[in-house]
Amino acid sequence: MELWVVHQERGGPWDWSKDMREQALWDEHARFMDDLVETGFVVLGGPLDGDRRVLLIVAAEDEGALRERFDDDPWVRNGMLTISGVEGWTVLLDGRAA
Repeated sequence: MELWVVHQERGGPWDWSKDMREQALWDEHARFMDDLVETGFVVLGGPLDGDRRVLLIVAAEDEGALRERFDDDPWVRNGMLTISGVEGWTVLLDGRAA
């Protein structure tokens, strides 16, 4: 399993006057993301400062499998989130267990 850095951008039908948890399809998106965490696909993730971009660390066989998995996200399907970049990541330092 390879690690990947995934950049997502909010847009399309995103309602900028509302908090993330008040957006359309929040419950469905949250369930989808919780499942990705529970299965070990998403290792770390969350919004970056400014709330327009999201950063995820993902464990996947390859970029194609990664993108295919996100195709099922309700927010990706309706355009609220788009993948703006994917990079392979070689981890040399990991202090999470300390």
